[in-house]
Amino acid sequence: MSRFAVGKMKTTVTGRKDQRVGYKYSMITTREETSLRQNPTSKPDLEPETFWPNLSEKSELLQTDQIEKLAKNLPPRTVGYPWTLIYSTAKHGMSLKTLYRSMTGVDTPMLLVIKDSDGQLFGALASEPFKVSDCFYGTGETFLFTFYPEFKIFKWTGDNMFFIKGDMDSLAFGGGGGEIGLWLDGDLYHGRSHACKTFDNCILSKKEDFYVQDIEIWAFE
Repeated sequence: MSRFAVGKMKTTVTGRKDQRVGYKYSMITTREETSLRQNPTSKPDLEPETFWPNLSEKSELLQTDQIEKLAKNLPPRTVGYPWTLIYSTAKHGMSLKTLYRSMTGVDTPMLLVIKDSDGQLFGALASEPFKVSDCFYGTGETFLFTFYPEFKIFKWTGDNMFFIKGDMDSLAFGGGGGEIGLWLDGDLYHGRSHACKTFDNCILSKKEDFYVQDIEIWAFE
């Protein structure tokens, strides 16, 4: 962008006509414009720097590029907070009861990452901690994701409010049309994924029915 700085201007009066003499100006050129002139194909870098989260410990499931992709899609209220691993099957065993207990005293969104027996990664971002509930809970911040065969995010469609449902025998995300987007049993061993109206998602795993190999749950605090 160019800006103009006005210099001195003389005015002489002859009869009723003004004759402006010696009108001077100078052009100020910004660094961005200079850069564009030197390299016409370049564009100013308007994108903010990628925020790299601080993890409380190394993830055994997520690679660096996968963490970056997820971080870009998290709710704004999680930005700036470190990722804290509050539950993993490697540390705490495969138990839904233990998973619920790990939520005690935590009040942030939860990132659930699943690795199945086929080596595929997928999961969900829950708008609030997991709990036993009589009905569905959560907000439109909740979404499903998969890295198979490529990274995809499935956000709330607005069709219904079947975000999260937990009981002692299962944990479920999404619903509508008789199908659940993502479901885990009480032993966190067997799972299922279907297309559902809440998120308009595809099947997250390679097959509708899958077996869990590992799980990590990250809070933001």
